[in-house]
Amino acid sequence: MNAVLVHGKDLPLHCPTKDTPAWNYHPRVFLDILETGQVKCPYCGTEYKIIPGTEPHGH
Repeated sequence: MNAVLVHGKDLPLHCPTKDTPAWNYHPRVFLDILETGQVKCPYCGTEYKIIPGTEPHGH
């Protein structure tokens, strides 16, 4: 599975995102991607990676 690339405008990051298909919904969980630059959703296993050089917006 390829990782979903995250932009600064997508922060704070949560899964499922607005682009997640309805059949793949689960309870919304906020994910801390800024500490390591990548994170995996504990519900569905989707992997997210922040785009290198991205500045957080909305924090």
